[in-house]
Amino acid sequence: MTKEQVTALDLPMVDPLPEATQKYFDICQEKLGLIPNVLKAYAFDIDKLNSFAAMYNDLMLADSKLTKLEREMIAVVVSSINKCYYCLVAHGAAVRELSGTPELGETLVMNYRVANLDPRQRAMLDFAAKMTEGSARIEEPDRQALRDVGFSDRDIWDIASVTGFFNMTNRVASATDMRPNAEYHSAHR
Repeated sequence: MTKEQVTALDLPMVDPLPEATQKYFDICQEKLGLIPNVLKAYAFDIDKLNSFAAMYNDLMLADSKLTKLEREMIAVVVSSINKCYYCLVAHGAAVRELSGTPELGETLVMNYRVANLDPRQRAMLDFAAKMTEGSARIEEPDRQALRDVGFSDRDIWDIASVTGFFNMTNRVASATDMRPNAEYHSAHR
């Protein structure tokens, strides 16, 4: 893999990028200071990039009673269980930024069970972990445990959807040896 490649696959980005895609990348550069490598990885096929971005934006940025931090916490816990290098680095940085607590991001990467979490966060992450380790083992008491700490059925849908999304993306990122942007490593420490 060369330094310019973002995955181990020889799938270069479309060149030139369509106008709408270039605009999206420009917005990322402006707002984030970088274009996430995951977007570059998908940019070999603009339809696949658009599908990925639409799902990500819906699950991680659209209206939800789950906070952006809670959704990022799920991403890190799922990625920790799956040992997804890309997502641990990228979403660990997001947890550090959103929480203002660098140690929270590090703890979630290593073992969320030792993190200083409130009962709501603990229940949410326990559910995400169980779903990641064996989704067929989820039963009504698991959903009820979420309701008992204040999550609605819609919130449970969102928790399950974010968890499922990161289980999928972790597998793609790991299988293709997707590399995180170097900037993530030192961000928000």
